[in-house]
Amino acid sequence: MGRGEIRLHSRWGKTGLAFLLAGSLWAGAFSGSPAASAAQTATGGAIPIVLDGFPLPFDSAPRIDKGVTLVPFRTIAEALGIVVEWNAAAKTIHATGTNVSGQKTDVLLTVGRKTAQVNGAAVTLDAAPVVQASRILIPLAFFGRSFGAQVAWNAQAHSVEIRSPQKKMRLLGFYAISSYDQIGRVAALNSVAFGWSRIGLDGKFTLAGDEYKWPKPAGEVTPESIVQATNSQPADSYLVVYSVDGHGELTNMLSNSALADDSIEQIVSVAKDKGFGGVMLDYEGLGLKDDPATARKLLNDYVGKLSKKLKEGGLKLGLALQPPNGAFKGYDYGTLGKLADEIVLMAYEYHADKTPEPMDRVNEAVELSLKAGIAKSKLLLGVNMDHENEASIGDKLGLAKRYGLSGVSFWRLGILTPAEVKAIDASVVKD
Repeated sequence: MGRGEIRLHSRWGKTGLAFLLAGSLWAGAFSGSPAASAAQTATGGAIPIVLDGFPLPFDSAPRIDKGVTLVPFRTIAEALGIVVEWNAAAKTIHATGTNVSGQKTDVLLTVGRKTAQVNGAAVTLDAAPVVQASRILIPLAFFGRSFGAQVAWNAQAHSVEIRSPQKKMRLLGFYAISSYDQIGRVAALNSVAFGWSRIGLDGKFTLAGDEYKWPKPAGEVTPESIVQATNSQPADSYLVVYSVDGHGELTNMLSNSALADDSIEQIVSVAKDKGFGGVMLDYEGLGLKDDPATARKLLNDYVGKLSKKLKEGGLKLGLALQPPNGAFKGYDYGTLGKLADEIVLMAYEYHADKTPEPMDRVNEAVELSLKAGIAKSKLLLGVNMDHENEASIGDKLGLAKRYGLSGVSFWRLGILTPAEVKAIDASVVKD
């Protein structure tokens, strides 16, 4: 067969995850801030802080004193993963941060003093730190210089704009339709998930069919050799098992103990035999037509059994889940978060077209997932590059960094443009 056989086949339903690369320092430009900001401040409202294209909540607003923009230090620092300590007696604030190269920045500021200490060296500030509403405000420009963030005052929108520095994160990519063209990108990933199996319309696990099938070899390149090469990077490899409840096939399988147990046995067996390090379930569409509570119990029971079997064989379990603020309510995020080794949050497809996903909805999905009990250390933000572009991708990655998530997952290898790769590389790098 030709090379195209190994590149894969089919589409991943309407929902998918993607591939993420990293490697170079951030050199991007600001995307601008919401138009509403100017109107708000024109009527005397607080100056907004826009971090990676999305407003950052604060309890002490920025202000401008004699031409110097002052910003709430702790609010921004903690959103960037910087450790902050306040000494009330000495009126000092001590902050430490580490960049992707492992270099540490140690900053000591004193309220009312225009000299700071940066890694032991004295640095003159444009203005002294001040106390406002029990918070410390410091010069915006100093913050950017010290911690590698790109900062700016947007005079037109009357807002503070910050682009976070590059950060190490766990990067997971999906290998699917025509993905072989970007096989060389695997070295930049922590994990690759291969979409080569599914639950069929009959409720049975399968490697055959018109889509989600085990690909045919192309000369010396075989599916097994690709998995082996991925494992040697080293990177984790997942066998993705896809299903959607469009015709009730997923509910049928989950509610039929014989079909459910048989699928679990076959999934574990294939994952072991083919050299995968784990299984990633992508079971979609639950709880739309049927009772959500019933769907949640069925899936919890099934995932519990699969998790036990995989752990017995030394394999990991990943779950790709539709977002809690979407249409599908058949997912118990708290329980599933405990059963799985990691969760990919598919925070996309909030609209029918392929324009960038709304930041407020993606932000809400992350907050709801964390509130439901999924640990940050297990949660990856899924980004669909069919919907994003080089201008919007940094904002999505910024949310993952803001919440301290484990990492990001992108749909998919094979569709990233050079401009998108450059924007991604600027924001995150493989941990």
